[in-house]
Amino acid sequence: MELIKSLEQYGLNKAIDAIYKDPEKNLRMIMDWADRFAGEDFAPARKVIRQVIEDPDHPYHKFILRIIKDVDPEVAKTIGGNFFLNAVLAGWKKEEKLRKELDCNIPWAILLDPTSACNLHCTGCWAAEYGNKLNLSLEEIDSIVNQGRELGVYFYIYTGGEPLVRKKDIITLCERHPDCVFLSFTNGTLIDEAFADEMLRVKNFVPAISLEGFEAATDGRRGSGVYQKVVKAVNLLHRKRLVYGISCCYTRANFDSITSKEYLDSLRDMGVFFAWFFHYMPVGNDAVPELLPTPEQRTETMRRLREYRRDNPLFILDFQNDGTYVNGCIAGGKRYLHINANGDVDPCVFVHYSDSNIREKTLLQALQSPLFMQYHKNMPFNKNLLKPCPMLENPEKLPAMVKASGAKSTDLQSPETTEHLYAKTAPYAREWDKVADELWEEVKR
Repeated sequence: MELIKSLEQYGLNKAIDAIYKDPEKNLRMIMDWADRFAGEDFAPARKVIRQVIEDPDHPYHKFILRIIKDVDPEVAKTIGGNFFLNAVLAGWKKEEKLRKELDCNIPWAILLDPTSACNLHCTGCWAAEYGNKLNLSLEEIDSIVNQGRELGVYFYIYTGGEPLVRKKDIITLCERHPDCVFLSFTNGTLIDEAFADEMLRVKNFVPAISLEGFEAATDGRRGSGVYQKVVKAVNLLHRKRLVYGISCCYTRANFDSITSKEYLDSLRDMGVFFAWFFHYMPVGNDAVPELLPTPEQRTETMRRLREYRRDNPLFILDFQNDGTYVNGCIAGGKRYLHINANGDVDPCVFVHYSDSNIREKTLLQALQSPLFMQYHKNMPFNKNLLKPCPMLENPEKLPAMVKASGAKSTDLQSPETTEHLYAKTAPYAREWDKVADELWEEVKR
């Protein structure tokens, strides 16, 4: 197996070398390589990518050329190999095999919180509910990654807290697991020259920097001067030819500016490779349900983002509205799970209930726990894939699964009952219901 992977990596490296020498002439080599090693897997996706590569007028053809221009070749080889060879081709096959054998969910990605500590205190941040004194040790995170790799997982995402409070450990984990991709949601203020150089050395770490929109909106939530610090970090990453993206949370208050063409153009012009949009979730006793987007705002967000990514070289992910592409909810280990800084294994980064702790159970035991099996047995939670979530659009589902499994709140400071959470999400679900059904009929056509 290791010999096969080495040969595949060698083939990918040669293809990437050829592309950097003459992009337009040799771009097809990357798809020839993928077709050779993927077999029948991901055939529809590979067909779309080949169309992008062969059509010079396609906006994502320009996106690929921008990657070649702006990303260090050795970084491209490492991230490309780890992502496509390990996480997508080899990992996916192993995960599918284990799902069938074990009759439980096996994730494609694992989100984990190295720490609950943060150097900022942002208004409405759900992570603040955990407090700021919890940490997964270096060896605990290392064990999670080792266990994940045994299941075929090669993609790890840090949340928090602010993960870069643990810079040294993050780099150590990149060194210990050079075959994995590590992505981190971060406020970006701790990215400096020394850390960028470390990223360039290990080559398998990717930051997704949080922005709330333009300067006034970002500083209003995160503190004065944060926006300019982010701009400085982005310029540094661009100069070092590293891969980076932006994370955006849209709410009723900031929806219009954060989904505007002007804002999306500004991200593209900053050299951002991807933008990850998240729907505000009213998690925690102190959450503000008034920040939930209206059905009209959510619909317009979906329309704007899909329209923009159709015509512009910026890869945009819409966490809630893209359920149509991934067959609904991907949490509960179906495609990902979340481990907080206390070791609690949550089914979702936004669902803070658990019946397992990684310090007491193995990762596989957590996936086979009553709560995760509830997810496994009940997915998808709605035939309308624009209503994917058991908390937000199907608010009766989560309390039922928590009750059936005996799971408890993982908020150590102010545990929230499912009844309290339901009272915030049920009115939203009723408002979204009719709109989503009409949209779903359009999407299906």
